[in-house]
Amino acid sequence: MDSAVLQSQLRSFLREDIGNGDLSSEALFSKFEKGGADLIARESFVVAGAMAVAAQVFYLQNADIECTNGVADGHTVSKGDCLLTVSGPVVDLLKAERVALNLLQRLSGIASVTASFVEKTKPYRVRIADTRKTTPGLRMLEKYAVRAGGGYNHRFNLSDGVLIKDNHIAACGSITKAVELLREKVPHTIKIEVETDTLEQVRESLDCCADIIMLDNMDLETMKQAVSMIDGKALVEASGGVNLGTVAEIAATGVDIISIGALTHSAPSCDIGMDWNR
Repeated sequence: MDSAVLQSQLRSFLREDIGNGDLSSEALFSKFEKGGADLIARESFVVAGAMAVAAQVFYLQNADIECTNGVADGHTVSKGDCLLTVSGPVVDLLKAERVALNLLQRLSGIASVTASFVEKTKPYRVRIADTRKTTPGLRMLEKYAVRAGGGYNHRFNLSDGVLIKDNHIAACGSITKAVELLREKVPHTIKIEVETDTLEQVRESLDCCADIIMLDNMDLETMKQAVSMIDGKALVEASGGVNLGTVAEIAATGVDIISIGALTHSAPSCDIGMDWNR
């Protein structure tokens, strides 16, 4: 993650939550009172962002806050485990609590879902990848969580790579025309990926020498035929409607990458609480 971007985002999140001040905490405690708390797992999950994100929220709120015992990203915790211990001015611990928990819960949820897909496909040489179906403003953090769960990142944004999708094809008139136009205008270092949903489109993409061919929402039999047709001439990505019940069968077809929007858009937040320890 870009540390400057991260700090800017976290400051913004703190401003949003605190507003003009914490009416409850500031009325109850002086700025000199000290305390400590543990961030505790209420269920089992894969951790993402204990030190890299949650601890940074506390540091930004007050540089005098100490953060210790942070669990490493990608580590699986059980119910009752401590993810992070924080100590410092009580008022500032309470001000930072919700933002830190919200982010840690969200990112750990994404890491846990990603880890489940990775586990299902362990017997196969395939990468589990995310998509651009992320929460606006949280893309960097959510893609970080995918990596923590053992997955890989697809392009970060539209300037990160070329992907000719169905609407590009419809507007250009054909895959061939779209690829020709792109080869004239993008640097030779950029790979060209084409989204296909029929074997005819796969064949056209091969004839155009596409670098990556996406098999979008294909049934297993068609996908197997497509992988056989491509025969190593391009990287093969499967996408569309992938779930934990189907991902192993998709991996078994021989595709190289399986991209899954649900890693980010449908991951439930993990249950984490902040318990006072002194």
